[in-house]
Amino acid sequence: MEQQNEELDLIEEITRNDGSKYFEISNIDQNGIAELAVDHGMIKNVRILQLNIPRTKALVIYEEYINKNYHLETLTNEDDWKNPSWVEWEKPKGKVLEAYQMILKSNQIG
Repeated sequence: MEQQNEELDLIEEITRNDGSKYFEISNIDQNGIAELAVDHGMIKNVRILQLNIPRTKALVIYEEYINKNYHLETLTNEDDWKNPSWVEWEKPKGKVLEAYQMILKSNQIG
């Protein structure tokens, strides 16, 4: 079954197990997977900083990159929530990193 593209609409702060932090553009389903990753000791903490972020051109660029390059686990798939994995999404230099930075800046994060 082909994965459907997910819309991203929130910003969360992820705390790695070493205590360092980063921001991620996500959605409530991916936040649920992050919460499960915390429960399984894959990351230390996750918290939502901003809900319902605007659907800007930068968001669409970042969203397309994530959907194309990553398998997004979902809470509707029992295997995903029983055995979650955690992958920190890379932000390659160029338009993807610029879009990511613009999303954070326009939402006054970071």
